[in-house]
Amino acid sequence: MKIKKLEVVVFESAEAKKKDSCNRRQIVRVDTKRVLVGAGARILFYPTLLYNVFRNKIQAEFRWWDEVDQFLLLGAVPFPTDVPRLKNLGVGGVITLNEPYETLVPTSLYHAHGIEHLVIPTRDYLFAPSPMDINRAVEFIHRNASCGRITYVHCKAGRGRSTTIVLCYLVEYKQMTPAAALEYVRSRRPRVLLAPSQWKAVQEYAKRRQNLITNFPSGDEVLITKADLEGYHSSSCNDHKAIRARPMVAKLSCFLAYLKVSGVCSPAVVARLPTLRAC
Repeated sequence: MKIKKLEVVVFESAEAKKKDSCNRRQIVRVDTKRVLVGAGARILFYPTLLYNVFRNKIQAEFRWWDEVDQFLLLGAVPFPTDVPRLKNLGVGGVITLNEPYETLVPTSLYHAHGIEHLVIPTRDYLFAPSPMDINRAVEFIHRNASCGRITYVHCKAGRGRSTTIVLCYLVEYKQMTPAAALEYVRSRRPRVLLAPSQWKAVQEYAKRRQNLITNFPSGDEVLITKADLEGYHSSSCNDHKAIRARPMVAKLSCFLAYLKVSGVCSPAVVARLPTLRAC
């Protein structure tokens, strides 16, 4: 019996080593891909930039940026001379998805014109911003729009990396599906083109959002466990229990206030919501 058990352990160890070896090879391939794509992007940056400038000069429909909605512009990498123009358009925030070698306007110049600047360096052509960076960018756009400020989202040509962010914003705050968002943005800026990894990032963002909505309780429903109510069923509760229960009361108070302010509940439900005080 001991011998058989030893054989199983050896087998599992070999399997683990095999999986670890495969994972390492995949990491090496991804790193090699990033290096090669990065080198190619550096070489092609100025030739493709000049090509875009040339087309912008001779083709009226080849615009440097396009309006997606009232508070959102999508476009190509701006030059320092574009900053005053953007300010005059009402731009209060800029999201840059370029790597440092692609960035033509320093943050200090944006700040000098009263424009916030969010930098999310993302490699060109085959790569997408991380989920965390997408969340940061989407909330940046929403915060500016809530204050009546326009956000300019750009990469090098305004086709892939920046479009990824704009699509996720439309999915989050305009309740569009990824396909509908892409069709709409193409109607505003026909030359947008996403790499497979960028389109996948948009789809995964939409999926995470849908899962969050599905798992979140409905407007007049709050999930409370028995442990959350500990210390409130007995009139003879001691100070220790009261102290332990206070964080839950604070959470409920904030949550109910959120429901009233955000309008998630109907007026009839809002009228029934109790007022809780966090001790």
